[in-house]
Amino acid sequence: ESSFPHELSGGMRQRVSIARALVSDPKILLMDEPFGALDEITRDRLNEELRRVWRDTGTTILFVTHSIYEAAYLGQRVLMLAANPGRVREIVPVRLSETRTLDIRETPDFVALAAYLRRVLENC
Repeated sequence: ESSFPHELSGGMRQRVSIARALVSDPKILLMDEPFGALDEITRDRLNEELRRVWRDTGTTILFVTHSIYEAAYLGQRVLMLAANPGRVREIVPVRLSETRTLDIRETPDFVALAAYLRRVLENC
């Protein structure tokens, strides 16, 4: 509240960026690797927070990530891109509970989804 931007942690900066973007009540929120520079614990917390924001606002979020686990956790669909030229290789539906928490990563369905996404990437 009383900190200058340069005094904020990386996670707090991302929270501020998301809040700033949501103030205008957008129909779609574009996020390109927003949590890539964060440590894993902070990244997990922000992923949970982002899912909460999505549930509360209904805003469509296009989230770009190189993390298979992040894509599987956050997504309703995962668009897998092929290498040069960049094109959609496959659209993978995420058939996991919409009320998921981070614990879902330990379930057989999540593990199978992550393994499938990895195989698709390895064959691009």
